[in-house]
Amino acid sequence: MNDKNEHPSVNDGDLESLSADEEKLLDELGLFGAARRQFLGQTLASGLGIFALQLLAKEKALAAMTSPDAVLAQNAASGDAIQVTMRINGSTQILTVDPRTVLLDALRERLGLTGTKKGCDQGQCGACTVIVDGRRVLSCLTLLASCEGKEVTTIEGLANGAGLHPMQAAFIKHDAFQCGYCTPGQICSAVALLREAEAGEASYVTRNLRTITKDLELSDEEIRERMSGNLCRCGAYPGIVAAIREVQSGRQTAQAWHFATQEEIAAVMNDKLLREGRSDETV
Repeated sequence: MNDKNEHPSVNDGDLESLSADEEKLLDELGLFGAARRQFLGQTLASGLGIFALQLLAKEKALAAMTSPDAVLAQNAASGDAIQVTMRINGSTQILTVDPRTVLLDALRERLGLTGTKKGCDQGQCGACTVIVDGRRVLSCLTLLASCEGKEVTTIEGLANGAGLHPMQAAFIKHDAFQCGYCTPGQICSAVALLREAEAGEASYVTRNLRTITKDLELSDEEIRERMSGNLCRCGAYPGIVAAIREVQSGRQTAQAWHFATQEEIAAVMNDKLLREGRSDETV
């Protein structure tokens, strides 16, 4: 039977409209004759058509390109490299890097400090927030070269040995996270926010700039505004505000949850078994 009759939706015009790159890609995929017509027929039937081949060709071309990380690593070994000395979490670090290296990539890829997260990589989500000389910065937009001689604090450097930073403890107490991906940036931002309040720095919602003094006590509105650059897709904002409010004000509030005890877990399991008529299996 003729190939055209097996796949009437694919005509000679479709085959002739293929570019040289698309023809080469189909050859590399091992699609010839009837198999090629069948593939084109299926993609046309699903509404993809030649567009699918174009995407495949682009994907293959991108895969063949050298990755940005590889380019930066190659340049770091060349004459273009620069040396940056700074203190990170109390330890002096000397790095030889490509001049385009950002702080986020240096922390994660060179120093293994993966607590700082790469989210949007465009400075819009706040997941990469760290503290540089007491100020919060977006490490994905901060050139490592600009950190020469500075003090950098990441989420790994906040705790005092086995003891959590008060902000870390408050985030746990108030259940201020869910998936946890944005949490390192949220906590670093919150710690720097406390220092801003101590210095009497105003925000967009500060009502009277003439009466500002140091050691501001922040309202929930102030906290939300000052934390607006840190996004949480899980929606843990009420817990985040409560945690910051408690640490900033010094007023302790009761924890609204606790880890289930073995007795509580057993009681729930037994109740379920009894309702299912399996009383002989209770623990």
